[in-house]
Amino acid sequence: MQELAEVRLTAWVHGHVQGVGFRWWTRARALELGLTGFAANKPDGRVQVVAEGRREACQRLLDLLQSGEAPGRVDNVVADFTEPRDSLDGFTER
Repeated sequence: MQELAEVRLTAWVHGHVQGVGFRWWTRARALELGLTGFAANKPDGRVQVVAEGRREACQRLLDLLQSGEAPGRVDNVVADFTEPRDSLDGFTER
């Protein structure tokens, strides 16, 4: 049951994603999916999204990030799935 496996998603979102409510929107979607983690603005204009939880929920969040439904303009998302670290509590905006 791979979709029930716990994973850590790290996604780097490129585009016009700062100052448009993108982190707030991401946090709301992640909480709806039962994920923990954070969304953080980076100095180069990207947003880093780190989420932990069931693989299917993390994949759904990644799909949403790439869907065009998020505020702003997403040009590209680079993502990686790794083992969870279980060090996250709640989902925050940084």
